[in-house]
Amino acid sequence: MAEGRKILAQNKKARYNYTIEDSLECGIVLEGTEVKSFRGGNISFPDAFAEIRNGEVWVRGLHVAEYSFSSVFNHDPDRPKKLLLHRDEIKRLARKVDEKGCTLIPLDFYLKNGRIKVTLGVCRGKKQFDKRADIRDRDVKRDLQREFRKGLQG
Repeated sequence: MAEGRKILAQNKKARYNYTIEDSLECGIVLEGTEVKSFRGGNISFPDAFAEIRNGEVWVRGLHVAEYSFSSVFNHDPDRPKKLLLHRDEIKRLARKVDEKGCTLIPLDFYLKNGRIKVTLGVCRGKKQFDKRADIRDRDVKRDLQREFRKGLQG
């Protein structure tokens, strides 16, 4: 883990359901109590995705629970959140997303130097046989490591 970086949440389902072709670090625009909820890990994003509208990138389907110690001026838990990217990065992402089958998925949220960042992945959906092949490869790799450790121990 890099210094000054604390992972708040990871999207493990995205790594299983999608092939990640490219990833990009983005900032995220949050309201006051959303930051506290993020730091507390009160987020849920199994079906979250990003879309490009009017030259801006927005995350939809990201649920940030209301901060329990807040007053009545709490945030809307399901509002779309804007991602902060350079214009040329947005254009590059738009070209990739226009390809058939590509989508933008948030992979993980983390703190970096006191700011909340998101890793946005350009992903392509996996077919069922691809998922089975990945599971098989992972099992073979685990067995090889087990045999190697046995050989080292005696």
